[in-house]
Parts: sequence; C-alpha cells; structure tokens
Amino acid sequence: MKRLLLFPVVCLLLQFSYAQSKDEAAVTQAVENLRKAMVDGDKAALEKLSDNRLSYGHSNANLEDKATFVGNIVSGKSDFVKIDLSGQTITIVGNTAIVRHVLDAETNDGGKPGTVHLRVLLVWAKEGGQWKLLARQAVKEPVK
Repeated sequence: MKRLLLFPVVCLLLQFSYAQSKDEAAVTQAVENLRKAMVDGDKAALEKLSDNRLSYGHSNANLEDKATFVGNIVSGKSDFVKIDLSGQTITIVGNTAIVRHVLDAETNDGGKPGTVHLRVLLVWAKEGGQWKLLARQAVKEPVK
C-alpha cells in the first residue's frame, strides 16, 4: 500500500522538476535574446522582451523606463559593442524569475569607447507564456 501512495508523489515531484527546468531554459533564452538585442540595437526585440512597467537601473543610479531604455540603446547613446555574461544563476518563483550574473562589456556610448564590469540583477515576469524583463539593477564591482 505504501508503494502505491509513493508512486503519485514521485510523479508529482518529477513533473515539478521538469516544469522548473523548462522555465529556467526559457529564461536563459530570454536573457540571451536580450543580450543580443542590446548589442544589435534591435528595437523590435528590445520592445518585445521588455515589460511596459520596466524599471532599468544603471550602476551610476540612473533609472530608465521602457521607452528610455529602448531609445538609448537604439540611438547609440548606450552602445554595447560586445557583452559577455558569466556566473549566471536563475531562481524561479511562480511567474517571476530572478537572474543574477556578471556582465563584461565593450561600449561605445555616444562614440566614446569604454569597458564595463558589473554585477547585474534581472527580474523577469511571465505573462501569457512570455518572459518579459520587469526590472534590472546593475552595481559596480566592489573595490577590494
């Protein structure tokens, strides 16, 4: 009798584990799509990936809404030549994903070359089966 009860529990746990993996894979792809759209200055992709309520925080404490974030990338005011992400972690809580990673980038903001090394927190919300960037905050690496 105990084995009969154990079987549905195991099946439920496996199903939950699979759902987590599927969402994590979708968020991983959304992060990659965002990275690529930022490098390419792809307005349509940036708008599709960003929630209308986006709060985008820079390491210098500047805050942008969706329109400003997209506009600055597309215009070249914030120009990413190359973005590398490392040390990424993803935590799914319901329809919310918390993503942390290190961002190393080559920039050409307003025609001025530079580099950045940042720790980034992304918050993604799942609506209608799509993961959209709801919030982002970057901080500079602490001085040691």
